[in-house]
Parts: sequence; structure tokens; C-alpha cells
Amino acid sequence: MKYDVYGVGNALVDIQARVSDQVLAATGFDKGIMTLVDDIQQQSVLSSLGDVSLNRCAGGSAANTIVGIADFGGKVAYAGKVSGDEVGDFFLKDMRDLGISIEVAPAASGPTGTCAVLISEDAQRTMLTNLGVSITLSEADIDEAEIAQAKYLYVEGYLLTGESTKAAAYKAIDCAKRNNVKVAFTASDPFLVNTMRDEIWSLIEGPVDLFFCNEEEAKSLTKLTDPIACAAEIHKHCENVAMTLGANGSIIMHGGESFPIEGVATDAIDTTGAGDMYAGGVLYGITNGMSWKQAGHLGSHAASRIVSQLGARMEKKFSPEEIKQLMA
Repeated sequence: MKYDVYGVGNALVDIQARVSDQVLAATGFDKGIMTLVDDIQQQSVLSSLGDVSLNRCAGGSAANTIVGIADFGGKVAYAGKVSGDEVGDFFLKDMRDLGISIEVAPAASGPTGTCAVLISEDAQRTMLTNLGVSITLSEADIDEAEIAQAKYLYVEGYLLTGESTKAAAYKAIDCAKRNNVKVAFTASDPFLVNTMRDEIWSLIEGPVDLFFCNEEEAKSLTKLTDPIACAAEIHKHCENVAMTLGANGSIIMHGGESFPIEGVATDAIDTTGAGDMYAGGVLYGITNGMSWKQAGHLGSHAASRIVSQLGARMEKKFSPEEIKQLMA
């Protein structure tokens, strides 16, 4: 196959800045949480940073996972909408420099989506997300011929929140099913599960072959309290389940069996992107000859490495030798 995984998601550029508490307070946004902002609010905040050093990278939930798979050496493609502005050009170059195929035509107007990540002195991250033109991703941007050349399609749950992006997600899933491509879906957020529980259950019981979630999302979905019971309940309706448990590792459900995956001890300083990187490890593993348990171990080690640093982009990539050791 041409690709191991074809991802679909909201394309955002992460803009990271280390700021003082005084600068953060001046923005007027609550510290340590994610807030959706409009174009004017985002531009105002970025302009207020003055000479602060900014670090940029292509981001968004599914994009982070696709980047992770590329970092492991996997073959990947991505569909997400950016604009024809400088930020959009940066997104495309950043992804393509990693070997990621992305051929969605840029939007003619409007800003590329951004996520301003303001890192305060206590290492807390205040995130201001402006979705920009990412919400205009549509069915027309989904290429069935490309999806047909992938082993897995990976869809982020955030796409269900917009009419156009939801249509794009469902078209991608339909294309995958017509071409015998496996479908992986991530719950994305407990709030999303709470507001779209029935729709997510329909996907789990229908086209989804591999469901990613964390413990909180699984409890919200099943209305159960025990994490093992949650995973088992979801597995009754879905062939494969990968549920993360924070520092306690994860649970993989496959073929009626449960594979407990231990957590990897680390000094966690930033949990942003941990679930995305875990999914990247699992998807790389199962599309590159690993058993489900081995893939779970790779995902666990990858998540551990990402929480020990700032940002969702792996600073120290896994070498082929390290990956072989994890498979042993």
C-alpha cells in the first residue's frame, strides 16, 4: 500500500511562546485552559507578544498523530484545510518536509487556523484556538483514490462539531469502507462524547474498526465507572479498542482479549499531545508488523516521551534500534 495511515482533521498551526504571568494576565484569558477565539482576538493576542520568541509547528489532533507515525518511519497522508496565507504555506511545508502527503487545495480567503500556546513560568499552558478555515474542510477535499491506497483511515472526533467537516469525515469513512480500508476514530474530548454520545456509539457499532479514547471519555460513553469494564463494553461493539489511562498506561482490546499496557515512568511536565502520540505509536505498530500488545507498548513509550517535554512534536525521535527493542 502507498500509505500506512491517511488522517483527516482540523489543520492548525501551533504557535508557542514562553510568557510572564504579567503578559498572560494582560490577555484577559483564563490561565491553563483552552479557549476558542475569533480572528480578531487571536491577532490581538499575537500582536501583544511583541519581541517574545515564537516557535511554530503544524498541529491539530489528527495531524499530531500523523506526524508521530512519520517520525517512526511510517508512510502517511493527511487531509486538512489551510488558507493560501503565509501561515498556511508554513503548515504545508512543515508537513511535507516530514514526508507527509497533503494535497488539499488551500482556501481562497480567510486565515489558517492557529492555536496560540502561552507557556507561563510555572509551565502551565494557556491555549487560544482559532479554527480559521480549518472548519471549511468539505467532501470535495476528500480523495477516494488516495484513501484507497491506505491500510488505515484515521479520523478525529472534533470534525463532528461542524457541518462541513462532519460531511468530510463521513465521506472519508464511506470511501474507506468501499475500498476495504480499516477505519480508526478518536473520541477527541470528553465534552464531545457528552454532547454526541449517540452518534459516537453509531460509529463504534458501525464503520469504526479501531476506537481510541481515554478513561474519562470511556466512562462518559458507557456510563460505567471501572475502566476495564468500560473497555470491555466498548469492545462488545467494536473490533478493537485502545483506551489510555494516564500514568497507569492503557488497555488494548483485540479479538476478545484484553492486553494491559503498563505506563512508562517519567517526569511529566506537559500532557498536551500525549493521546495523539499514543495513537501514532499504536497505528504505526499495527500497520508495520507488530502485534497489538507490541503496538500498545510503543504507544505507551511514545506518550511517555511526549509528556516529558514541552510541545506535541517529539524532540527525541525513536531510533529503529529502540523500536526493535520494544518489539522483543
